[in-house]
Amino acid sequence: MLKLKLSFAVALFFSATAFADDAPYWQLNDRDGITWVNDGRAHTDHIEMAGQQMAAVLHYGISPEGRFTLQRHLVFPMLRTTPNDTHASLIRYVGWEPLESVQLGVSRLTDRTEHVDSIALRGMMDVWSRFGTIAVHRAISPSPTLPALIEHYTLTNIGNRNANLTIDATDHSLTTDAAKGVDGAYVIEEKLNTNGTFTLQPGESIAFSAVLSARRSSEPAIACSPAAELDARRRLVDQWQSELVLSTPDSVIDRMFAFSKIRACESIFQTKNGPLHGPGGERYYAAIWANDQAEYANPFFPFTGYDYACSSAMNAWQMFASFMNPDFRPIPSSIIAEGTDIWNGAGDRGDAAMIAYGASRYALARGSRDEAERLWPLITWTLEYCRRQLNDAGVVRSRCDELEGRFPAGDANLCTSALYYDALLSASYLARDLGKGASTVKTFQRQAADLRAAIDRHFHAEVEGFDTYRYYEGNTVLRSWICIPLTMGIFDHAQGTLDALYSPRLWTRDGMLTQAGSETFWDRSTLYALRGALMAGDTERTIDYIKYYSRTRLLGAHVPYAIEAWPEGNQRHLSAESALYARIITEGLFGIRPTGLNTFTVSPRLPKAWSEMRLSRIHLCGSTFDLRVTRDRRGRTLTQMIADGRVIRQSTAATATFKSFQSSQ
Repeated sequence: MLKLKLSFAVALFFSATAFADDAPYWQLNDRDGITWVNDGRAHTDHIEMAGQQMAAVLHYGISPEGRFTLQRHLVFPMLRTTPNDTHASLIRYVGWEPLESVQLGVSRLTDRTEHVDSIALRGMMDVWSRFGTIAVHRAISPSPTLPALIEHYTLTNIGNRNANLTIDATDHSLTTDAAKGVDGAYVIEEKLNTNGTFTLQPGESIAFSAVLSARRSSEPAIACSPAAELDARRRLVDQWQSELVLSTPDSVIDRMFAFSKIRACESIFQTKNGPLHGPGGERYYAAIWANDQAEYANPFFPFTGYDYACSSAMNAWQMFASFMNPDFRPIPSSIIAEGTDIWNGAGDRGDAAMIAYGASRYALARGSRDEAERLWPLITWTLEYCRRQLNDAGVVRSRCDELEGRFPAGDANLCTSALYYDALLSASYLARDLGKGASTVKTFQRQAADLRAAIDRHFHAEVEGFDTYRYYEGNTVLRSWICIPLTMGIFDHAQGTLDALYSPRLWTRDGMLTQAGSETFWDRSTLYALRGALMAGDTERTIDYIKYYSRTRLLGAHVPYAIEAWPEGNQRHLSAESALYARIITEGLFGIRPTGLNTFTVSPRLPKAWSEMRLSRIHLCGSTFDLRVTRDRRGRTLTQMIADGRVIRQSTAATATFKSFQSSQ
């Protein structure tokens, strides 16, 4: 991808002209997915998909000759290798082509020229192609619950003569070195479920499946119905897509939001210590982090109504809580290897602030008094840890930040203190609703006020001519994480900060640079910045950037999800980044902020060009409802809370307070 720095005007030009000179590969289809129609351009890409027992990174494309190409990178997180560290999932790269087992007449089907017609994505991959008079449909997906990748092939005779097909029996297996497996040897198997000789009349079809699986050598072979596994995957995707549904005049943003739910919710692995959400990327599985899970994904999961995701969040909180100690030594950054070990190689990254922020936000959004009480000890411990780390300037010390030394962060960074500030506010709301006493509520409120003042004193600065923040003491170049106060409701220097973020020093064709003058970008800071810009009221400028970003990530050269970083990691589709995209909508566009176990505020940002936007089937504070935002006759923004088909509350306030209720849904 080109690395060109763009001015604000140039960025809007790209948004308005659909990539200008970069024609998108993909387009929206009428099946709630996206389709790449083969227009003769050769192209390759990669996408990650996951189930409870495995993940698959598919490196796929259309070759210059028009053939479909596929390399499968299969990851089995619960089949641990040695040494049993963060990256010890069993991984195998598989180039098997099941169609090589098919003969048409006397020659292999794959000896014929293949022409790909189209590829579609919606939580699984569908490919339509032709080998002369035989049309092929491939459907590829991980099993929702088994350690298996399912590939279903439908062959149709589109000629005007009978076609004689032979499908060879295929049953390959590989046994790994027992010395390299935590549980000994593992067996990787490739099987076709159909073989024999068949005659297809014109228009007739035959279907078969290929299953790629892995297991411990001491376990029996995996038995599954491939068709049933694909149906289960489709139903699961349908479930994710039927809850928390966005409807706006911009169909690309709507679809990007829908896809973000898929990626955020699918990457949850059923470990021996319960479900754990994992980033993915062929490196990060069966493990949790204080940033990806605690800070990014877990606060979003209650909104989705997906109970398995909420179970993974509670499991993560319990694991982090197990490291609380009376001496207030740091909680580890990551708990790895199915919850049996830790990684803390970067030292204190501000992890306690990440956990306090995420756990308190999760508890409020979930609206469960029982869960909130269970989380209260972890929340208060991590808050006290942060308090003990305050330096003479009144901001929070940490060894580094989540980038773990890739870029300088000083000994006290803006991100950690901003997270701690928001956590104090959330804790004050929880303390009030849990009956922890007026003095506790006031203490958290006072600490938050003191910290906000300290953040302003210590971090507020003119950097490269912008009235914004320095990321740490001594920082003299712009950093994209200057957006973080905006996402916490601190708008004291919003204008200068937003101008800096959208300036050519930080904004590029690929989003925001981590640091001005570098070539590195991490989507997470771009996603935080877009959320914070909307929260700060910079709606008209920011919606154009969101349109551009969404179109690039959903329909461009690398699709269909938010990515981790470049050049590191080759733009992996890490899962929690998709949760961050979704939070642009929930917290930015609609401005939803839980303020109690049964109360929340809404500060909608309806773009001038939109007459209406709606977020349906929101699960929040124990209720399920819709939010509809329009303009009344006087031009004021009208927010309506809708449940059971009727408007139950509405407001024209810029920030409206709503209460949850008992719904029949």
